[in-house]
Amino acid sequence: MDPRYETRPGSVKVRAAHATDLDAVLGIRNHAIEHGTALWTDTPQTREEGAAWLGAHLARGSAYVADSAGEVVGFGVYGPWKDYSGFRHTVENSVYVAEGRHGGGIGSGLLGALVASARAAGLHVMIAGIEAENTASVRLHERHGFTHAGTVREVGRKFGRWLDLTLMRRQLD
Repeated sequence: MDPRYETRPGSVKVRAAHATDLDAVLGIRNHAIEHGTALWTDTPQTREEGAAWLGAHLARGSAYVADSAGEVVGFGVYGPWKDYSGFRHTVENSVYVAEGRHGGGIGSGLLGALVASARAAGLHVMIAGIEAENTASVRLHERHGFTHAGTVREVGRKFGRWLDLTLMRRQLD
């Protein structure tokens, strides 16, 4: 499946990711690691780690990028929520937009593509784990039919402070 979503006429299109998107995706991902609280790690990914991570999503058909005139300005993926077989019908999504490109509908286009792809793959539930103070991401997920499933207090730590994790879910079938 290769759904195409346009966030603004002629501006950004969401398409299936390719291995050649690795450097752009890794740049966005590592910026989020270094400067934000969306990814709860302090260690940027190496190119090799990024290639393995993206490769797993490409093999599943669960990676999409937002493309603006040939430039990758965001990416979204979904993958297994837990490794146990009982969770095989549940996936977790991640959506990231390049610095300076927020607020233009890119995240919405990516999340829409992820939901459509997971639904077409016959999956049952999509989960989002969001740093609780990231109200923009919470609102984005609400607009796409996700509901609050709970908040777990102080389960992560970054930049010298404790972080809360808000879990959201959306039924796909």
